[in-house]
Amino acid sequence: MELLIASGTDDGENLTNGHAGDTNYFYLYKFSDNKEEFVEQRRNIELRGDQSLKPGSPEMAKARSSVFKNLDALVGKEFGPGLPNLLKQFVCVIVRVDTISKAIEVLRNNLDRISREKDKGADRKHIALRP
Repeated sequence: MELLIASGTDDGENLTNGHAGDTNYFYLYKFSDNKEEFVEQRRNIELRGDQSLKPGSPEMAKARSSVFKNLDALVGKEFGPGLPNLLKQFVCVIVRVDTISKAIEVLRNNLDRISREKDKGADRKHIALRP
């Protein structure tokens, strides 16, 4: 099993406080064979006051689709009104930890669950994981 999972962060160490999509960067990790490796950093889109891109709207989801390309899951402390649109693309995982390193531990222990949810396609639900 191999999963590409992104975490929203502003500083490279901590998960973003607030909605997972309201972050400066996404750090992507590839999980496979009981290990994980950092793949890349992706910069989030800048909205620059564009009023047509309302949170939760299909337009917002489309604008961020390039940032979310090829993801299997997105991890964050919370998700906003765009959650239904995000679930069409990948699994949304809520974690109750502050740092990316702690989130990686939680994810590592739940990869089977994330993979099963990913395989549900249009019937996906978000997952909430505790440490």
